[in-house]
Formats: sequence, structure tokens, C-alpha cells
Amino acid sequence: MDEDFKSRPSCAYQQAGGSSKRSTVSEEAAAMSLWAKAQHLGEEALQQVRAAYGDHFPIEVRHFLAGWLEEKMWPDFDPENPSYEHYAAELVQAMINELENKASTMANTDELFLVKMKLNDSITMFKTRYANNNLALVRIIKHCLSSDLKIVQQYESTWNSAGTSTGDSNSSSLPQASASRMMEHQQQIIQPQQQPQMMHNLGSALEATNAEITTQIEYLRSRTQKTAEDCRHIEQQQESFAIKYHECTKVNAQLQHLATQPRTPINLAAEAKWKQQKELLENMLSQFVASVLQMRLQLSDQLKETISLLNALQMRVLDEELIHWKREQQLAGNGASHVQTNLDSIQDWCDALAELVWTNRQQVKEAERLAAKLALEPPGFVNILPNLLNQATQMLSSLVTSTFIIEKQPPQVMKTNTRFSSTVRLLVGGKLNVHMNPPQVKVSIISESQANSLLKNDKNVKGDSSGEILNNTGSMEYHQATRQLSVSFRNMQLKKIKRAEKKGTESVMDEKFALLFQSQFNVGGGELVFQVWTLSLPVVVIVHGNQEPHAWATVTWDNAFAEAGRPPFTVPEKVPWHAVAEALNMKFKSSTGRALTEDNLRFLGEKAFRAGNSNIQDYSSMLLTWAQFCKEPLQERNFTFWEWFYSVMKVTREHLRGPWTDGSILGFVRKKQAEEMISSCPLGTFLLRFSDSELGGVVIAWYGNQGNGPAVSMLHPFTSKDFSIRSLGDRLSDLQYLTTLYPDTPKDNAFSKYYNPFRDNQPPQKNGYVMPVLVTHVPGMPRFSRWDRLPNGMPSYPSTPQNMFQPQSPEGSVRDTPSVVSGVENPASGMSTVMEL
Repeated sequence: MDEDFKSRPSCAYQQAGGSSKRSTVSEEAAAMSLWAKAQHLGEEALQQVRAAYGDHFPIEVRHFLAGWLEEKMWPDFDPENPSYEHYAAELVQAMINELENKASTMANTDELFLVKMKLNDSITMFKTRYANNNLALVRIIKHCLSSDLKIVQQYESTWNSAGTSTGDSNSSSLPQASASRMMEHQQQIIQPQQQPQMMHNLGSALEATNAEITTQIEYLRSRTQKTAEDCRHIEQQQESFAIKYHECTKVNAQLQHLATQPRTPINLAAEAKWKQQKELLENMLSQFVASVLQMRLQLSDQLKETISLLNALQMRVLDEELIHWKREQQLAGNGASHVQTNLDSIQDWCDALAELVWTNRQQVKEAERLAAKLALEPPGFVNILPNLLNQATQMLSSLVTSTFIIEKQPPQVMKTNTRFSSTVRLLVGGKLNVHMNPPQVKVSIISESQANSLLKNDKNVKGDSSGEILNNTGSMEYHQATRQLSVSFRNMQLKKIKRAEKKGTESVMDEKFALLFQSQFNVGGGELVFQVWTLSLPVVVIVHGNQEPHAWATVTWDNAFAEAGRPPFTVPEKVPWHAVAEALNMKFKSSTGRALTEDNLRFLGEKAFRAGNSNIQDYSSMLLTWAQFCKEPLQERNFTFWEWFYSVMKVTREHLRGPWTDGSILGFVRKKQAEEMISSCPLGTFLLRFSDSELGGVVIAWYGNQGNGPAVSMLHPFTSKDFSIRSLGDRLSDLQYLTTLYPDTPKDNAFSKYYNPFRDNQPPQKNGYVMPVLVTHVPGMPRFSRWDRLPNGMPSYPSTPQNMFQPQSPEGSVRDTPSVVSGVENPASGMSTVMEL
């Protein structure tokens, strides 16, 4: 975080850490807060305000911290910027402290008991759910405030328009002048100095989706509450009907009795009275019947519409949002960023859907019970309740089976006899009380053909496996704080694997498997039992480390190009280069810390298509085959394109990450291009490029005097093994005649932070030996280095005999260029050791 930000009056540190006391001005502002204005809105507008709040941020917290929240949510705080995490943590902690103070000062009265409990629950929720992602909570709060502001602005805009046209100054409960001043104050507090950027951040697709789905859930919840009231009203009406019917029965009994009595004036008068009462009761019963029938029909229609809306919303959550999350999870296997916190939002939606579907299902059953209790079926009546019950049950089944997901995928390149872990989670476990009978989960590994049979509902496959996994069973546990029902397998190990027969050029690294997670869930006290299973992303099983590069090629291609709804685990045989380039860039950036440039990707396209001598400038629309990607060797090489790319990525990740992220390594440059680039530069200019001939090799190309005058030379490629002996920074430091990193950066400015300082007179180790220091030396070049005796008294060591070096490449090998062989010398012993690197 820059110092300029820290000094701002509204900065996170000062706001979050400052006193919680309010000044008089602050109290006046709070008295006319945005929240105060929101409470004066009409019922429809208030419903929109409430829709933005929920379990993720309770509306009670918004109410009791209205002034504090609007004061603290300053405009120049960007929750999308990860560097603000520290300040977000301080802000969230300050909010929790404020909420704790507010709860502790509440009186323990009956009126405030539930409110106080809700605030304390919110405090616990904030501490657990957002403990590792404070920025997410800040983002949610700012979205809620922005939503409030937008609704109030729309309301006032409508009111102002009405006031202008009618001249009625009393058409709003807020005075216009006060409203105008308050809006200006709120815009200063909430809106950014650059409004378009703020609206872009707050109007992100995720937040818009969250608000929209939350609004629909609240609407469906209100409909469900209404139908619950209708059920109770119907039951009351039927009970009243039963009472009146019983009274009518008694009247009929009296009339039957009088019919057997003498026809005296008294009996005739009594008979007339009972007949009159019977007629009145029968009229009332007829009205009751008509009313109950009408209410039943209306209830059925309301339930049908609610279930239809629920089904549409459930399809959106499961088929769009959850599938999108799973796709993001798959791309994360290639290095894409994956927002794990979004899964908590999806769980909130699924929990709400589970509760609503279950409640509506119970209401359908209640409607059936009421109908059976009082059989009233007019001619032509079609009972839709059985179909609604089946539909609700099917929705519940789909919800439970679809939300049994793998939260943490197993490794996609899996080595036998190596421990690995994975986590599965049920997103609706809490609301349906699945945890009351803790489910057992079993894990097995199945082949591609078995996975296809499983999707075709072949029940026999569920008992089959293609290998043996240790520690493959576990019980799901419910975590009250996070409301998550999950089980983590931390010590699984693949002991054996059964492979299918290979065809053509197939290898074991082309074969895909998947882990199958199976369980059984009881819902409603055993009323419903669901057999559930889910498959992991494809995994490739290897037995040796040298199989890893090709295995990662299979996984990378599958993660990048798998299509939704595919049969397991089919992928296209050829894809456009722009899609391949995007996948490679994603992988390289995740692994090394810096993305590839357009020039880098063009270089890779040229190499992948073996187009070194062509004039093609744009490869984006050309199709790259799987064989070109990782099967067929490059021209005049014994390795494939993927093997070359993977080795470059690996050496960069393990040894060159710092210089690469600094931009000090050009890397993806042809030999001829490198020569042209530095040949016009001052002597001592050098650059670093990846070798075309040596897997994972890094070549130093430099411009200097080579005996016959200035020329460009290429130092023999350094590999991971060389950098394990002596780092790139130290090797460049040894070669003092390399002075300038192309085009004009002094070498020490770029690499000095990677030099390891030499300490003279190092004490012997405990075993009595003195550790040697290896120094890089190129035959025929000056030996002056930072180890030579300098005026300040640094040590100097004997020159290396030139006849010890044979600066030619081994016969029969294919080299990138006629390269210079480097050596390392041991200054601690005064001896030179030649090593061809």
C-alpha cells in the first residue's frame, strides 16, 4: 500500500482504528442517514431494499449500525483490490467491535431479546464466514449501501418529478431541501471520486446475480407464507363447516322426531321453527362449500405457480450458477483464479431453495389431507395436487443430488502409492437436517468407460472400480459455524490401478480416470432416501516422475477444452490456436507469476505449427491438433511442443520466477532474432532466451569481443541442474564482462537483488570442512570477477589453465548454436573445475 493512501483522512487504517465516538456533526448526519430515508419509502420500494439483505449480511446489522456503516464505507476504498485486504480486515474487526458494543448495551427486555440474539448470531457469522476473506464482506456491504442509495434516488427522482408537475410540496414525507442535502452528503460518503469506476465495481455480474436471485427468493418466500396462511384458513373454514354440519344434523333429528308426534299446534309451531333453522343452516353450508371449493382451487393454483417459479429458479441456480462454478473449478486446474467464496453464496441459494421446496411440498400434502378430510369434488374437477407433489419431490431429488459436490478436487496427476486429499460437500445439508443421520461417503476410482456406463444409469457400475484406494471412507460432519456439511479425505492413497488395453499410439498418460464419491441421504426422518454420487475431474495415473509432463498435457487439454454435458471424457481432437494460447498463458502465468505477451504467444504459435520459415503473422484461427500439441516431435528434435513448453515453465517456476516477473528474461526469442537485437547494442549487452534444442535450457546471448572483433555469442544452455548448483543471478555476477541487460538496463540494477553475498574467512563447518564457492567462467574470456583481489582487499584466485577446456559441443548432438562451454571454479581451494553446463 502506498504512503499517499495511508495519509488520507478517509483511509482504512484511520477509519477502522479510530474512536467509535460520534461528533455532533456525525450524529446529525446519522439522524438524516441514507437508512433513515430508506425507511420512509413505500412498501414496494422497501421490499426492494430488503431484497439486498439476507444471511450474508442481515438487515438488522444494517439498521443498528446505519450511521457507522455509512460513515466508514469511504469512496476511495476498492474491495476489488487484493492489496486492500489488510485494511479490510481492520475495518471488519472495527465493525464487529461496534456491533458487540451495540449488543452489550441493549436492555434484556422481552422486546429486545430476539434482536440481541440476532446481532450476536451475526457477529459469530462474520467471524467464521469471512475470517479469511474480509474483502468479500466489504464488497457485500458496499453493494447493499449502493443498492439502498440507488432505490432512494429512484424514489426521490419520481417524487421530484411529481412535485414539479403538480406543485405539491407535501407529497413526500421527506422535505425536499433536506432530501437534497442528504443525497449530496451520501454521495460524498458512498460514491467514489470517479463514479463510473465505482459503478463498474459495484455493478459486477456476481453482485447483480446475487441481488436478483435473492430478490426472487424473498418473493417466493412471501408467496409460501401466503399459501401457508391459506391452508390454515381453509382448515378453519372446514372446521366451521363441520360444526354447522353437526348442528344441521341435530336439526334433522329434531324434525324426524316431531314427525312421529301428534300434529298439535305446539308441535306444528316447533316444526316450523326447526324447518326455518334447517333452511338457514343449509344455506350457510352451501356458502361454506362454495367458499371452501373456491379457496381450494385458488390454493392449488397458487401452489402450482409457486412450484413452477421455484423450478425455474432452481434450474438457474443449478444449471447456470453451479455449473459455472464447476467450470471455474476445472479452469483453476489450469491456473485460472477461482472464487471459492462464491460457493457460499450458491449454498445460501440452495439452502433457501431446499427450505422452500420442502415447505411447498408439505403444503401440497396438507392440501391433500384437507381435501381427504372433507370430500368436495364438483363435476369436472381435476385434482392437480398429486402431480404437484411428484414435481416437488423430483425437484427435491434434483436439488440434493446436484448439490453433492467436490469442493476440493483430488490431484489430476495422481502417482500411485502417494498420499492425496479431497473434500466433498452437500450444499443443502443444513436445511434438510441430513446431518441428523450422518451420511457415509465412499470413494473409488473408475475408468472412462465405467464413467460412461454410470451416466447411462448402469447400476452395476457403482460397485466396480479400476483400482484400490486406501482410507476411502468417511462420515460427513455438520459445522454449525459455517453451516457446511462436508467430509475431508486427508490420507487417501492409490495402491493399485487397472488399465485398459491401448490402441495405436495411446500411452498410459493418455488414459483418464475419475474418483467416484458415493453416499446415501435421508430427508424428512427417512421419508425420502436419495442415492447420490459425483465424479471428480479427470485424473491421469502415473507410476514414475518422468511420466508427469505428458500426463499434464492430457489434463491441461481436458481442462481447457472440455465441453459442458460431454460424455466422459471426450475432448476435441483439434482446437483454434487462440484457445490453446489462452490455456498456455493461463498455465504459465499461474506457475511463474507473469503472463505471456503477444510476442511470446506468437513465438509459441510458430513453434507449435512448425512454421519457422513461414511468414504467418496470425495463428489465432488456425487449428492445432492434439498430435501437434504433445505427440509429434518438433522438427529436428526428439521432444514435442508440450515437452518443450512444460520444461521452460518448470525451470522458470523453480529457478527464474523473480527475474521473469521483473521482466528481465525475454525467453521466447529465436537465435537469429536475438543476434539481430543485440548486435547493434554496446559491447557487454546480453539477453536471456530459452533454448530451442535443450529442454528447460536458458541461453545467455551477449555481444562482446571474441578475438576476431565484436560478435554475438551464445553460452551453452543452463538447466535446472545447473541452477541448483549456482543460481542465475550469481552466474551473471561472475561474468563481469556482461554489463547491460538488453536494451539498456545495467546488469546490477536488474539482478543484484538475486546475488548471494560472499563472506570472506568463512569459519569451518562442524565437520571441519570448508564449504567451496563455485564461480562461472567462460574459456577465452577475462576472469576478473567479484572474487578477484580488489583494492578493498577482496580475495583473488589463480587463473584457470586455458588448455583444460574443449569449447566444442559433443559430437552427434544437435545444438541451438555453436555455443561456448562454461566452467565453474572453486576459489576456496584455488582449483578450477570444468563443468559442461
